[in-house]
Amino acid sequence: MRDLPEAVTRIGLKPGDPVFVRPDGVVDADLLNFVLSDAFRSMERESKRNYSTDMRLLLEFLSSRQVEWRRATQQDLDDFRHWRCEAPENADSISGTKWDREAAAFTKLFRWGDVRPLPVDVSRREDRAADSVSSRVSRLTPRTWGLWSDVGLRGHTRAGLPAPGWDSRTEMRNTSFVQLLLSSGLRRQEGGSLLTFELPTQRLRRGRYCHGRIAGAVTRSKSSRVFYATVDAVGQVEVYIQSERAWAIQRAQAAGRYERLPVMRLITRVTNGRNPTVEWVDRN
Repeated sequence: MRDLPEAVTRIGLKPGDPVFVRPDGVVDADLLNFVLSDAFRSMERESKRNYSTDMRLLLEFLSSRQVEWRRATQQDLDDFRHWRCEAPENADSISGTKWDREAAAFTKLFRWGDVRPLPVDVSRREDRAADSVSSRVSRLTPRTWGLWSDVGLRGHTRAGLPAPGWDSRTEMRNTSFVQLLLSSGLRRQEGGSLLTFELPTQRLRRGRYCHGRIAGAVTRSKSSRVFYATVDAVGQVEVYIQSERAWAIQRAQAAGRYERLPVMRLITRVTNGRNPTVEWVDRN
């Protein structure tokens, strides 16, 4: 393939789309059609990743039995479920909640492939796990949350001292990102997509919170919405921007990393107002 990106675009694949490769090293054209179908394309990128990872395990199991997935039977799926959930020789057995997600992925594939009878159907009670739990919510006290942040993100010991050998290169980035998500309720993808000039700066009347707007393209509902973050959380991100991040940018500039990027967009101006516009130039 002389120009792989052009070929991928011509096929219709988008960033985040999986490609299934058979054991003989050839791309599975049938499963490629499934990836390009409306049944799969309409899902969010993270759901695509989860579903394709789940389906790969089933495909490998069926392949070990010399069974083509369109010819899978209910007995094949029952055996696979037993291995995944109950087999004592499987050290990585999964919970009922995880099985229900995998069953949903398999059902989507078999329904698209018009496999009859359906080897598994998540709408059938017997194909769902009886011990499935819809949500596992853990509540933390402020003290426990502070301990988790200190140990997990700052590399401290339980005594509050820096742990020997801790690499604190991204400590400020990680703590400010987590604090912003905790304060605002943004999802990881939403918070991770924010550009520096999209951080909320306008304070509400009492001054404890700022409000900003998240772009609809990165939300699950595909519609923009207002979000609120505490002044302290926004200030922590701004400190990171002016210190650790600025230092990383300077090092990248000195090493010439930006000049080696295949795609570059340099923002030249951001307008103000209710519907701001971003102006940028590329290498041309």
